[in-house]
Amino acid sequence: MNTLKLYGADWCPDCRRAKAYLKENNVPFDFVDVDLDKSATRLVETINNGKRIIPTIDLNGTTYTNPNNAELADALGINDAGVVQLFGADWCPDCRRAKSYLADNGVNFQFIDVDEHEWATNAVETINNGKRIIPTILIDGKPHTNPDNATLKALLNIDVKKEHKVYDTIIIGGGAAGLTTAIYAQRDRFDTIILEKKTIGGNAFLTETIENYPGFTNISGPDLMDKMEEQARTYGATIATGVDVESIEKKDNKFYVKSATETYIGRSVVAATGSTYRRLHIPGEEELIGSGVHFCATCDGAFYRDRTVVVVGGGNSALEEGIFLSSFAKKVKIVHRSEAFTASPTYTEKLPKMDNVQTYMNKTSLEFISDDKGQFVGLKVKDNATGEEELIEGDGTFIFIGLIPNTKVFENVIDLNKQGFITSSGLAKTSVEGIFAAGDCREGAIAQVAAATGEGVLASYGLKDYLKH
Repeated sequence: MNTLKLYGADWCPDCRRAKAYLKENNVPFDFVDVDLDKSATRLVETINNGKRIIPTIDLNGTTYTNPNNAELADALGINDAGVVQLFGADWCPDCRRAKSYLADNGVNFQFIDVDEHEWATNAVETINNGKRIIPTILIDGKPHTNPDNATLKALLNIDVKKEHKVYDTIIIGGGAAGLTTAIYAQRDRFDTIILEKKTIGGNAFLTETIENYPGFTNISGPDLMDKMEEQARTYGATIATGVDVESIEKKDNKFYVKSATETYIGRSVVAATGSTYRRLHIPGEEELIGSGVHFCATCDGAFYRDRTVVVVGGGNSALEEGIFLSSFAKKVKIVHRSEAFTASPTYTEKLPKMDNVQTYMNKTSLEFISDDKGQFVGLKVKDNATGEEELIEGDGTFIFIGLIPNTKVFENVIDLNKQGFITSSGLAKTSVEGIFAAGDCREGAIAQVAAATGEGVLASYGLKDYLKH
């Protein structure tokens, strides 16, 4: 459970002030009198480099020395609209999005890392009926599972001041393609805003290790994306996360890009919305998503430390993420529908050397199996050669079988192919003048970070040519 200890004394004015503030805001705490507990006195001295400073507050292992009420409000998430506690993790895209939105709007919140506190993981599972869904946000004790920014705005009575400025370009999507476009556009003195639905970095942010980006033998996805984001901001790009674009309309040579809470106006638009993970669409998949079925090893892999996981897929992503999972899972079972992997030798050559990785080739996934409590048990498969069925047991499974484009918002706006990818020509031009496309959402794109950055450069030249006329 969430623990707060206040080390102090009854005679101490600041201790009395802190106690009164906590009680006023219904924050539970344990008071430890340093006059009566000498071990507490020694602890306070240790925390404060030999000084006996009270009150000293320990909040889930983090200490604060004589915090004023404003500092207490910040640490504990105390606001006029209620106490805000955000259960999440640093690697979680939606957690980063929610944290950014709350911070950007001056909302105090207590961040509780589920990786550091077992009780926090248990609390999240209890709230979400056994599913490990983050962020889970409590406002005055009432839970809200992964609320979007519009929901947070309503719950916390956030008054967002809308800017009715006209941007030179609105980039929809904050992955490698969108960030690169912004960097080049800003260098050309074009006022740019990136609208990102979740977190900056896209799928690359969710990749543990990138080994084929020029200039780096290997670099983590989050590190590379953080560098790109920093560069875009340094050149002056505005970045708004948690913005889910609902419609795009061209009127009087301007584009009106609408979200649930705001309308952005731009002289041009770049579609850099990327793609999402494809599902198997077999029985049990939908019911077990979040509690046994996952699509991001970086996001959810830590829940399976020293446990057995099943990986479905045979391409670069499947093997890359399977190898990543093998670094902390007890066993990784890779299931592929064909007789041979389609992944590059960079990954396939590593598998024979890994004792805790087992492969199941030429198997068709039939059904995800759970027990009578709804807990994941394993994946039922059929051998394509013999027709024999078997259950591949595990504690959870990760699916990596390809991507589908995030282009629904562009339907009936620009031309898409049958698979939903954006068709383009020349300098990333789409069927509508002033709208450009870059990255994994574009037909013919190569799902690699280096390729996405190149497409961002191409799109920037296209919009530069358009804006100068």
